[in-house]
Amino acid sequence: MPKYFSPDYSVHLTGKKLVGGHSAVESTLSALLSAFSNIEIKVEVLLEGADKIAWQRTMTAVHSGAFKGFPGSGRKLVWRDMVVSQFNGELIEQEWVITDLAEQLLLSRKNPK
Repeated sequence: MPKYFSPDYSVHLTGKKLVGGHSAVESTLSALLSAFSNIEIKVEVLLEGADKIAWQRTMTAVHSGAFKGFPGSGRKLVWRDMVVSQFNGELIEQEWVITDLAEQLLLSRKNPK
């Protein structure tokens, strides 16, 4: 984590500011890797500025384990995150994220295999 993220890293997600530095990034990645398998990630850079970059992350994965109250479904999901990353030097210090992961998890419940 220290290679990419500031020790003071924070993220704004759905109107909430979450802090925690490297441990916040590690716990988020751990939760995702526990709940999803066969993960594929596509990154599309939308706009670059002096200290910010706007990008879209498209993730495809199999929902193989529990995630935030949703039991693993065994279904392949595709979700998108719109992200603005702010840098302090070479390190990401702050991000703003909008994701449709919760919507995709809900839809997978309504549309069983």
